[in-house]
Amino acid sequence: MSVRLREASAGQARRRAAPAGQVRRRILTIVSLFAAGAAAVVLWAPTVGSTSISLARVFDTGIPWEDNVDAQIFFVARLPRVLSGAIVGAALAAAGVVLQAMLRNPLATPFTLGVSAGGALGAMLAIAFAFDLGMMGVSSIAIASFAGSLAAIAIVYWLASSQKRGLSTNVLLLAGVTLNSFFSALILFVQYMADFTESFRTVRWLMGDLDVGNYSPILAALPFLVTAFAVFAILPRTLNLLTLGEDVAAGRGVEVVRAQRLAFLSASLATGAAVSLGGPIGFIGIVVPHLVRLMVGSDHRVVLPAAALFGAAFTVLCDLTARTIMAPLELPVGIVTALIGGPFFLWLLVKKS
Repeated sequence: MSVRLREASAGQARRRAAPAGQVRRRILTIVSLFAAGAAAVVLWAPTVGSTSISLARVFDTGIPWEDNVDAQIFFVARLPRVLSGAIVGAALAAAGVVLQAMLRNPLATPFTLGVSAGGALGAMLAIAFAFDLGMMGVSSIAIASFAGSLAAIAIVYWLASSQKRGLSTNVLLLAGVTLNSFFSALILFVQYMADFTESFRTVRWLMGDLDVGNYSPILAALPFLVTAFAVFAILPRTLNLLTLGEDVAAGRGVEVVRAQRLAFLSASLATGAAVSLGGPIGFIGIVVPHLVRLMVGSDHRVVLPAAALFGAAFTVLCDLTARTIMAPLELPVGIVTALIGGPFFLWLLVKKS
C-alpha cells in the first residue's frame, strides 16, 4: 500500500473514531461563527446608505413617527430590503447545496430545474397584462411569480417521475434545462408584445431586485420557506450518503426515491419563494455552496446551515454594494451577484473539467 493510501486510511479511521460529542461541538462552533457573522451583517446593513442616519434618533420614542425621518428610512426603506436579501440568500444557497448533493453535480444551481424561469414567466405575464392578483399587501407580480414557479415544479416533477422507476435525476436535470429554454423563449415573446414601459419593468425585474417597501411580501413567503427549511433540517445525513451514490445510500438504509423527492420539492419550494420575493438573482446557489465547502469541508451537517447563513450575509452585502456604489443611483442586486458569480463559475468549470 502506498504512503498516500495509508495516510488516507488512517485519516478515515481517525474520523470514524472521533467521539460524537467532538463532532457535535465542531458543528456547533462552525455554525455559531457563521450565525454571528450573518447577524452582524444584517444588523449593520440598515445603518448604511446614501443618506446618513442616527441610530439614537431611529429608536428615540420621544420623536413622533411622522417627524422621525431617520426611523422612516431605517424601518421602511432599508430594513425590509435587508431582511428580504437575507431570506433570499439563505434560501438560494441552501437550495444549491441540496440540489448539488442530490444530482451529484457540482455545477447544479437552484435555477437549473426551470423553477426560476417559471417564476420569471409568471411575473412577466403579470406585468405585461396588468393582472390584478394582489392581496394582503402582496403584489400581483410576487403572486404570479410564485404561481409560475409552482407550475414549473409540477411539470419537471411529473416528467422525472413518469418513468415508473422512481425519480430519474437525469430526466430531472434535462427537463429543467429544456424548460428553462422554453420559458425563456416565452419571456422574450411577452417582452416583444409589451409596450416600452412594461418592457422596462420586466427587464428590471429579471435583473433581480430587492427593492421591498414593506413587510407583507416577506410574511407571505415565510410559510413556504419555513416548510422548505424544516425539510432541509432532516436531510444532511441523507445528502452525505447520496453524494456517494444511490447504491451506497440504499445500502445504508436510505429510501433513495423518497429522499430525492424531498430534496427536489423542498429546494424547488425555497427557490420559488425566493424568486417571488427578489426576482431571479443568479449565482448565489453556486457561489456560496462552493465557498462554504472550501472553508468547512464537505459534511452536509455543517455545509447546509453554514451555506444558508453565509448566503444571507453574502446577498445582503451584495445588495448593500448595489445601493451604495453608484449612489444615489441604485443597481439591481442581480448585476452585482452576476459580476461576482460569473468569473467564479468559469473558474469552477475549468477546475472540475
